[in-house]
Amino acid sequence: MDTKFDLPHKILKANDLSWQPWLEETLSAFNCVTGTLHVLNQDTGLLELQAQVGIPDFLLPKMSTIPVGKGMAGIAAERMEAVQVCNLQTDDSGVVRPGAKDTKVEGAITAPMIVEGKLFGTLGIAKKDPYEFNDEETEALMSIATAIAQKIK
Repeated sequence: MDTKFDLPHKILKANDLSWQPWLEETLSAFNCVTGTLHVLNQDTGLLELQAQVGIPDFLLPKMSTIPVGKGMAGIAAERMEAVQVCNLQTDDSGVVRPGAKDTKVEGAITAPMIVEGKLFGTLGIAKKDPYEFNDEETEALMSIATAIAQKIK
């Protein structure tokens, strides 16, 4: 069975919130090298970093809390839909924050973690090369993000 489609079931069966392993398994399933998992702090309205892979240390302070509406995670949260760029290094859409280019990744996608219309956070993954995630991959990532949101709820 394809791991992308099996992972939501595995997450839902888990007994605890395992941010780092879930992010690492998601990266593996999509052959990605970098990722972030942010959870929405309901009190502050900020996305707070819970797990990451491949983010340079000097960027962590900038990525530890993200306002809704800023950067890929913030825009995915604001729009309540997946946001992607084929090449983060050359993107000029305004979705990518300047510091994000320092990750040295290119094809990136971030999915909001939503249950029953309520935002719980975001899940972002990226590849080293330019890449456009297809509809099937986007749906699979959204399914994983939903499973994580159900665990938070």
